[in-house]
Amino acid sequence: MAQTVKMAKAKKEASMEEALWKSADKLRGSVEPAEYKHVVLSLFFLKFASDRFEQRRQEIIAEGHGPYVDMPEFYTMKNIFFLPAEARWSFIMEHAKQDNIALLIDTALYTVEKNNVALKGALPDNYYSRLNLDTTKLASLLDEIDKISTDDKENDIIGRVYEYFLGKFALAEGKGKGEFYTPKCIVNLIAELIEPYKGKIYDPCCGSGGMFVQSIRFIQSHQGNARDVSIYGQEYTNTTYKLAKMNLAIRGISCNLGEQAANTFTNDQHKDLKADFIMANPPFNQKEWRGENELVDDPRWNGYEVPPTSNANYGWILNIVSKMSQNGVAGFLLANGALSDDGTELKIRKQLIENGLVEAIIILPRNLFYTTDISVTLWVLNRNKKARTIEQNGQLKRYRDRQNEVLFMDLRQMGSPYEKKYIELTEEDRKKVTDVYHAWQQVGYEDTYQDTPEFCYSANKSEIAEKGYTLVPSRYIKFINRDENIDFDTKMKALQAELKDLLVQEKKSTNDLLAVFKELGYEIKF
Repeated sequence: MAQTVKMAKAKKEASMEEALWKSADKLRGSVEPAEYKHVVLSLFFLKFASDRFEQRRQEIIAEGHGPYVDMPEFYTMKNIFFLPAEARWSFIMEHAKQDNIALLIDTALYTVEKNNVALKGALPDNYYSRLNLDTTKLASLLDEIDKISTDDKENDIIGRVYEYFLGKFALAEGKGKGEFYTPKCIVNLIAELIEPYKGKIYDPCCGSGGMFVQSIRFIQSHQGNARDVSIYGQEYTNTTYKLAKMNLAIRGISCNLGEQAANTFTNDQHKDLKADFIMANPPFNQKEWRGENELVDDPRWNGYEVPPTSNANYGWILNIVSKMSQNGVAGFLLANGALSDDGTELKIRKQLIENGLVEAIIILPRNLFYTTDISVTLWVLNRNKKARTIEQNGQLKRYRDRQNEVLFMDLRQMGSPYEKKYIELTEEDRKKVTDVYHAWQQVGYEDTYQDTPEFCYSANKSEIAEKGYTLVPSRYIKFINRDENIDFDTKMKALQAELKDLLVQEKKSTNDLLAVFKELGYEIKF
């Protein structure tokens, strides 16, 4: 049964990918490939919003409230946008072949934004009229988008559309460098580790808002209340900032993403924020992120060395540390190089460890991302690793003192393939990881946690200091030398038999080939 559901899901996703590819095909020669995602996303948003509107409309009628079917309040009470007739997807499709279809799309987007405060500044202004797309091409594009199902409650579907175009076209044109959409399985893993049930959640580089979408999903799936969290984020790219606002607003998720798109380092939109939970996937190994003499006295580096201009990894770490509340927890991704960088990074890393902030270092499998195949690291920082008892989602949790310890985990042997060349961490994989992590944190861990070769190891500060403050998990986790357990004679006999079989097949092929040439009158003699 589970396999059938999985196959049905894969089929649906393949169908979506196919529709997106065809929609891109309609744009070839009319706009730059890196622009494809912007052309398609706003149209997809209109369809997404309209599908939700129509579903709610039918619910209202089924509930016996037909006379109120055109009252906005009956939609907003369920966090659904009320769409006037001219802003509905059905209206757009009815007029898709008209010469003024671009203007009708722009009018629909303007109307939706004007009537929904949460979308202020999120939707493009007169974008389609300015594109000057051929009416036939635009109509064909609308037909392809009309085929895409938006009935996917588990995934950040708008984020997936964005990721598809980013991976297929923006990066291919060299214009999407540094942009990463974080796959749902990784976001879920972070949420399941840090458990953001109540308080302020912050993402300093929020992209399309996927971290927030899946965080709310996590809270709801654990019978928590989404109203118990406040969301804060920041995004540098203006179009992605608008996308994040669009993505969150359509789901009824209120947020503070700052007054505008802005650089987190040079124009911090949340200077006084102290967040209880931080989730982030910063650009990997960002170069020249500040000028040589810029941000030297920034308060975010307070007590630490100034991060080097050559790489922003530790700039992101210290920005995150500066935003953590007294009991704040952070889960974020970085390139593996940050685990062992020398120079200034080593000094900062040493201090983070000595200050007891580093809780866990988790190496992830390769091929998790559409846009890069490298293995990356999940860092978990914790401002309060002292012994304490807290109530969390209706349960009491007794944490032990872990100030002198760091948990290392290696997940590179985990994950299941999907879409041929990608890997995802399954629900079972994530449960195994989070069970070990939470067992290690709590009182009585001696009975529930144990160091496991090739998987996990709890190291104390003195061990880490002896190894030069490197945080590379393989320096601590024991790996089994399987060569020691190999029966050499048995192995060689197996290889001998295999090689003999290959040589027999080769000899037969050679004889067959020689016989063919001889039959043709071109005998080969040696």
